Amino acid sequence: MRKLIMWNVVTLDGYFEGEKNWDLSFHGLVWGKELEEFSVAQLKSADMLVFGATTYKGMAEYWTKAEGEEEEISKFMNEIQKVVCSSTLKTADWNNTILLKDAVVDIPKLKQQGNGDMFVFGSGNLSESLMKAELFDEFRLCIAPVFLGNGKLLFNQGIPHKKIRLLETHPLATGGVILRYAPEGESRQ
Repeated sequence: MRKLIMWNVVTLDGYFEGEKNWDLSFHGLVWGKELEEFSVAQLKSADMLVFGATTYKGMAEYWTKAEGEEEEISKFMNEIQKVVCSSTLKTADWNNTILLKDAVVDIPKLKQQGNGDMFVFGSGNLSESLMKAELFDEFRLCIAPVFLGNGKLLFNQGIPHKKIRLLETHPLATGGVILRYAPEGESRQ
């Protein structure tokens, strides 16, 4: 069975994006060799990436044109199976992408069909829906050492109270910290 994992970089005060779409400037505070190696290892453990419509469009735009130092990651991002969850998109043209209209109904079916990890990157609205449906098997966050003060919160009001347990902490030389959590009662690591 596949494991559904959230991956996000968030500020200490809980923002995963600044005031404007794709305002991710705080990512530079934690990016370095350690986070790059961690990110590549995560990608290699994945057999599927899951996006909401906005993140999907941005990622497709970026990774279909990326070159140079990002060539290894770009190749992987373009070849891996991808899912875009949207009730409004009509097509999904990025290589190896399927379109799901109802993530809460369809993601559990996809989890049953494989053994690799499924990662949700960004995708705040989708993540909120998946959290409310209790579909995540793990939460991975990299905490950026900054108070942003405004922007888009990753965890909004209305997320159900659920105890989680710490699986791992990994401090970075940049001052960031990678945290891995699982819902209480989940046994897979």
